[in-house]
Amino acid sequence: MSSRLVTLFALGMLTLLPSLAAQAADPPRKQATEAVRVLRDMIDDAPDKSLPTDMLRNAHAIAVIPKMVKGGFVFSGTKGEGLISIKHDGVWSNPNFISLAGAGFGFQAGIQSADVILVFMTDRGVNEIIDGKWTMGANAGAAAGPVGRSATAATDGRMNAEIYTYARAKGLYAGIALDGAHFSIDDDSNEQIYGPGITPRRIFEGGVTNVPSEVVNFRDKLEEYTNR
Repeated sequence: MSSRLVTLFALGMLTLLPSLAAQAADPPRKQATEAVRVLRDMIDDAPDKSLPTDMLRNAHAIAVIPKMVKGGFVFSGTKGEGLISIKHDGVWSNPNFISLAGAGFGFQAGIQSADVILVFMTDRGVNEIIDGKWTMGANAGAAAGPVGRSATAATDGRMNAEIYTYARAKGLYAGIALDGAHFSIDDDSNEQIYGPGITPRRIFEGGVTNVPSEVVNFRDKLEEYTNR
């Protein structure tokens, strides 16, 4: 690696690390509280800008990632932590905690913070997250989600993506993309909430007790918003 490239890499990392590290500071209970805020902000918005209720009713899983940070200075990075729940027999599960990380290269500059919602229309992406690590765009097809009262109307009846992505961005970074971001179960956060030795599948299947109120509230809000 040339000395110029090394210098650029160092500058890029110095630019990115404070913001990416700060995002990871929220404890799990606060993440759950923030995730409820994101649901309220992005679903209780004006009807013409909100997530379509018919799509939410048909979702297999929903992930919420509050305050995801993406930044870049020559090198770019993405960092986020949040929660994901699945619909099992028509009822939303307790959530697993997840993390995402990504890196790239390009002549980019700026920092962006975004609240992100992922709507899974099939089980495939969720199963791959549980089994190890899942990469957006490589393991399942993703597309920017439609907005408005009806997803069918917004897409002329064509709903072909496995995952629909929504982001409410703040800051200086122009646009947001999640292709190439790696998603995985956050075992440390799961342990803090549910106790040691609890598997992700057991959480989804209802095999946990004494769930904190902040986490229950997230599950209840999903029930409310997807049964309208």
